[in-house]
Amino acid sequence: MAKQYDLIVFDWDGTVMDSTAVIANSIQSACRDLDLTVPSDEVARHVIGLGLDQALRYAVPSAGAERHADLVARYRHHFFSQENAMPLFAGAEQLIKDLRADGYFLAVATGKGRHGLDRALNASNMAQHFHSTRTAEETLSKPDPTMLNEILEELEVSAVRALMVGDTTHDLQMAINAGVPSLGMTHGAHPEAQLLELKPLALLDDFAALREWLKIHG
Repeated sequence: MAKQYDLIVFDWDGTVMDSTAVIANSIQSACRDLDLTVPSDEVARHVIGLGLDQALRYAVPSAGAERHADLVARYRHHFFSQENAMPLFAGAEQLIKDLRADGYFLAVATGKGRHGLDRALNASNMAQHFHSTRTAEETLSKPDPTMLNEILEELEVSAVRALMVGDTTHDLQMAINAGVPSLGMTHGAHPEAQLLELKPLALLDDFAALREWLKIHG
């Protein structure tokens, strides 16, 4: 049966890599270091997927412009100290390899910085599987559709032939803004009810469920 999609775009943190808890804890620990108001777990998880500057300004408004650079530095200190402890979600590596072998274009659209994404891709031996990647520091942050539109243009794929896979409302709203169908992964940062409000094609609990969905609909 002919493929429904030519391109599958993955978010990284909370979608492919199990990094939600580390990111949220790093935001909170940075605030404690600087005696700033510590955001709740809900707020710290909500900003995952945004570019770092945007995420910290939203999660920690008490930092203000004068302490923002210090907050970024402390966040990076805590995050980098745990960087090697974050695994890929079960089944992610094999499914991505299989999708590439099946002829799909594969891409990453992430709120990470370029150096951070490259480190994660190289450490997980996943870099070779993706045809294109975009980060928030290279273009506009989610939910703006620019990074997704740039991937579509680079790979010469129309929006309706692409599929966005993400774990946050930022991912799904970016897909809506670009006219791209989407799938929500419930193992990441945002609650299932919030994802459902943006009407993805399906909500999936893990990569085994994603594999089965793609067998039928992909």
